Amino acid sequence: MIIIEEILINSALKAIESLYGEKISPEKIQIQRTRKEFSGDYTLVVFPLLVASKKNPEQTGNEIGEFLKNDLNFISEYNIFKGFLNISFTEIFWIDILRGIIETNNFGFKKQDEKSKRIVVEYSSPNTNKPLHLGHIRNNFLGWSASEILKANGFDVIKVNLINDRGIHICKSMLAWEMFANGETPQIANMKGDHYVGNYYVMFDKEYKKEISELMNKGMSEKEAADNSELMKKAQNMLKKWERGNEKVREVWKMMNDWVYSGFDETYKSMGINFDKIYYESETYLKGKEIVMNGLLTGELKQKPDGTVYIDLTEYGMDEKVLLRADGTSVYMTQDLGTVVDRYNDYQFDETIYVVGNEQDYHFKVLSIVLDRLEYSWSNKLTHLSYGMVELPEGKMKSREGTVVDADDLIFEMIKTAKETAEELGKLEGFSEEEKNEIYRKIALGALKFFILKVDAKKNMTFNPKESIDFNGNTGPFVQYTYVRIKSILLKAKELGIVDYKEFHNTKQSEIENSLIKNIYLFAETIAEAGSKRNPAVIANYVYELAKEFNRFYHEMPILKEDDRNIKNFRISLADKTGIVIKDALSLLGIEVPERM
Repeated sequence: MIIIEEILINSALKAIESLYGEKISPEKIQIQRTRKEFSGDYTLVVFPLLVASKKNPEQTGNEIGEFLKNDLNFISEYNIFKGFLNISFTEIFWIDILRGIIETNNFGFKKQDEKSKRIVVEYSSPNTNKPLHLGHIRNNFLGWSASEILKANGFDVIKVNLINDRGIHICKSMLAWEMFANGETPQIANMKGDHYVGNYYVMFDKEYKKEISELMNKGMSEKEAADNSELMKKAQNMLKKWERGNEKVREVWKMMNDWVYSGFDETYKSMGINFDKIYYESETYLKGKEIVMNGLLTGELKQKPDGTVYIDLTEYGMDEKVLLRADGTSVYMTQDLGTVVDRYNDYQFDETIYVVGNEQDYHFKVLSIVLDRLEYSWSNKLTHLSYGMVELPEGKMKSREGTVVDADDLIFEMIKTAKETAEELGKLEGFSEEEKNEIYRKIALGALKFFILKVDAKKNMTFNPKESIDFNGNTGPFVQYTYVRIKSILLKAKELGIVDYKEFHNTKQSEIENSLIKNIYLFAETIAEAGSKRNPAVIANYVYELAKEFNRFYHEMPILKEDDRNIKNFRISLADKTGIVIKDALSLLGIEVPERM
C-alpha cells in the first residue's frame, strides 16, 4: 500500500540535495494534508527549508515544487501560498490508491508480531457497594475502545479490571444489610444483585446523616459528631475484623460481593465489554502491605510515632503520602502498589495504562514516584489515561445520595428511545419483532457509545440521551444508517446481476469521488493517530466525516442508474469500500452495525 507522506518526504530530501547541495534530516520535512480552503491534496511547509535554500519562501517553494513534479509522475500541479507548497495529484493516482486499498486485507490495521510492545490496559475498576453508573459507562467504553485501537496498531494488549472489593465503603453496605435486611436476598427482593447492594449503601448514608444531625442538635460540632458516630465506628470495626479474617464478616462479604458480581456480569454483557483478567483488591492489598513494610526496612519509607507509614515527597513539590494507616489498615496507594507489582510479574508489560478519572492525576504521579523510590526499574512504564466528568442535562450525580444514573437503567431507556425514534421514522416496517429488538439494541448502544466517545476524553461532557439518537446529526445512528444505505446499494446491485464490480478501468472521476477516496485513504493514518493519542474521539470524528462525505456522493452522483458500466463498477466499488471502512471504524468504538434497517 502506498504511503503518500513517505514518498513526498523522500522526494523532498532529494530535491534539497539536488537543488541546494544540502543533506537534511527527514524530520525537517513537514508534510500535512492541504486545508480545505486551499487547492491541493498535500502541503509541504517551506519555512524550515529556507536555511538550505537561502532564498525566499516563494522562490524556494517553486523550485521544490517543480522538482517534485518532475520526480513524481502522479503530481499534476502545485501552488505556493505564503510559504506553503500545496501539491495536487492526478485522478489516475487516486484510482490506483483505491485499487490498492481494495486489494489490502484489513486495511489500516497493523499485524502483531513477536516484537510487538505489550500494553496492559486497566479500566472499569468498580466498587462492590453499588451498580455501574454513567461515569463507569464512559470509563468502560473508553478503556475498551482504546484497547482495540492499540491492538489495531499492532500492540499486544491485555485488558484487565481491578475490582475494589474491600474497604470501608464495602463495610457500609454490609453493615446496613445486617441491620435492616432481616435476611432478605436479591432473589427474594426480585432485584439485580448490584442494585440491591447499592440500596444498602445509600441506606447507610441516610442513617449516618440522620445520626450526625441528631448529635449536632445536642450541641456537637460537625467534626465532633462525625468522631462520635456509632454507625461509623461499627463500620470501621467491621473493616478491622475483615482484615483480621473474621469468619462471620468474611462470609457476609463474600455473599454480598457474589450478588454484585452477578449483576456486573449482566451489565458488562449488555455493554459489550470484556476483560482478559480480573484482579481483586482483596488479593493484592496484602502484597501492597508487604511492599510498604519492605520499604520501611530499607529506610525509603518512614513511620510516625502513632504507627502511620508514609513517604516524604516534599523534594518533588508534593507532600507526605500515607501508605499505611496508624491502625495498620491499607489505603488505595497500598493496594495499587500490590496490584501493579503483581501485574508486572504476570505480564512483564512495556506499558500499563490506567483509565481513571482526571481527579486521580496526582495519585498516579505519586504511584510512579513511590515505585521509583522503591527501586522498581519499570516505574516509568505507568500511564494515566484520564478523562473528565460525565453529567446529564440535569447536573451532577452522587452515589451516596442515590442520585446516580445506573448503567442498566440508562441502557434500558436508550433502547426505549431508539424504538420510539425508529417507529416515528417508519424505518423498520416488515421486520419481525425479534429483528426489530436486535436493531433497537444496536442503535441504542451505538448511539450511547458514539456520543460518549466522540468527545475528547480529557473534557467534561454532558450526555443528552435524546440528542444521541438523532439519525441526522453527528451521531452513531447517522453513521450506522449510512452503512445500511451502502449495504442496500450492494444488495440491489446483486439483484441486478452486478457481481464483478471490482473490475474497472481508469476513469475521469469527479471532485466528490476523489474526496471520498482521500477520506478512505486516511483511515490508516487515523488509526495510527488514535493509537498514539490513546483517543477514540479521533476515530469517531473521522468516521462521521466519512459518512457525511459518502452521503454527499450518494445524493449527487448516480450509482446503479449510471449508464456507463465501467463508471458504475467504480462507484459501486467506492461505496463497498466505504462501507467496509465504516464498519471497521465503528468496531474500534465497540459499535455494531445492522445489515439492514
